[in-house]
Amino acid sequence: MDRKEYAILAIIALSTVAIGVFTTTKPLGTFFVESAKHAATTTVSMAWITWWALVIGFAIAGGVEAWTSSEEVADLLEGHGIREIGYGSLFGFVSSSCSYSAIATAKNLFKKGGSAAATIGAFMFASTNLVIEIGAVIWILLGWQFLLADIIGGFILIGMMALGFVYVVPDDVIEQARKNVRDEGTPTVQDPVCGMEVNPEETEYSTEYNGETYYFCSQSCKESFDPEEANTTIREQATSLSGWKALADKQWKEWGMLWDEIAIGFIFAGLIAGFIPKQVWTSVFSGPVFGVPVYIFWTAVVGAVIGIVTFVCSVGNVPFGTVLWTNGLPFGSVLSYIYADLIVPPIMDAYREYYGTKFAAILSGMIFLTAVITGFIIHFLFLGVGFIPDPSTAKIAEVKIEMNYKMVLNVLATGFFLFLYWLHRSDSVENQSEQSHTAD
Repeated sequence: MDRKEYAILAIIALSTVAIGVFTTTKPLGTFFVESAKHAATTTVSMAWITWWALVIGFAIAGGVEAWTSSEEVADLLEGHGIREIGYGSLFGFVSSSCSYSAIATAKNLFKKGGSAAATIGAFMFASTNLVIEIGAVIWILLGWQFLLADIIGGFILIGMMALGFVYVVPDDVIEQARKNVRDEGTPTVQDPVCGMEVNPEETEYSTEYNGETYYFCSQSCKESFDPEEANTTIREQATSLSGWKALADKQWKEWGMLWDEIAIGFIFAGLIAGFIPKQVWTSVFSGPVFGVPVYIFWTAVVGAVIGIVTFVCSVGNVPFGTVLWTNGLPFGSVLSYIYADLIVPPIMDAYREYYGTKFAAILSGMIFLTAVITGFIIHFLFLGVGFIPDPSTAKIAEVKIEMNYKMVLNVLATGFFLFLYWLHRSDSVENQSEQSHTAD
């Protein structure tokens, strides 16, 4: 996030406190003390109960990216049939959970010839909303019903996006978007470690091997590169120190991209839970005045709009979504909120820069519409089978550090996190030492 986005978030945070000040019936001194305490305990509680899942989720994602090859992926996504959509969803599921990384990778796959349905529709959405980390946090904070809904709804949304690209969006608009991407004017090559496209004229990270120059997107990718081990099997990498160093670099890169959004998600969840009185939520979500279907539809629209204006993406959305759920936002509408993370203002601006204004507007509109419709469908589907849980089961509670399974999982996760950090740092220190010794 840049300074402008942080400034907007600060304004939203101050507005949240202001709403509480003007709507509370308590004395202001009492209100501030109680609300600040509630906000802090909610933030810390959510971080405490999800820490182990985040560590394991990022480690698994790092292992998948470090131990598997991303070559020829675009070739598998050239069509828009079930096979290509399935591949796009699978590659997205095992890819990065960072929304900004997801849209950049999807753009590169689309640029190389992948279809809009398989790359922008399936891969981009799955790599943000169907990855391991977000699934684990949804399960812990919201329950298995929401996780199942997220998966089923994800495939419904991907299917609608694919149909939209094939039957609604004109072919000439899609090809113009591809031309815009290819005419960006900067030569790019593929990072041999993570598969990202980098500009060889701008990147600071490169190395030579057997007369060939390799370019990288970051220092960690450069340090992880070993051409002699490029063709090793997953089993060989999983049982070697170099393989685990590569995993450590990958997962640390994911933390580097997402830590602020995750933290902001927890903090905003605490602020909303602590400072906005219950009566405000009951007035906003007052019930189905014009019938249940109309109520669910308009609250799905409200959920998607909230997802856009809060600027938070991917895993960071879930804590805030938990607060919305416990304060009256309907089941399906919470999913619409979570799915709207791919149309926050900075990402829509990136779409415009990548594909042009027309395609960006169509893409953003499609994501908004499918997020709302998917939330609407999922709500009544789960209502019909009796799978909508009681909001009181959501995990928003006072912090209690007890000797239970959470304590054990968090201690083990912390040890594992520190071990991976040590691998990452020791790899960096060794490389820097070698480079310094060579220079001398």
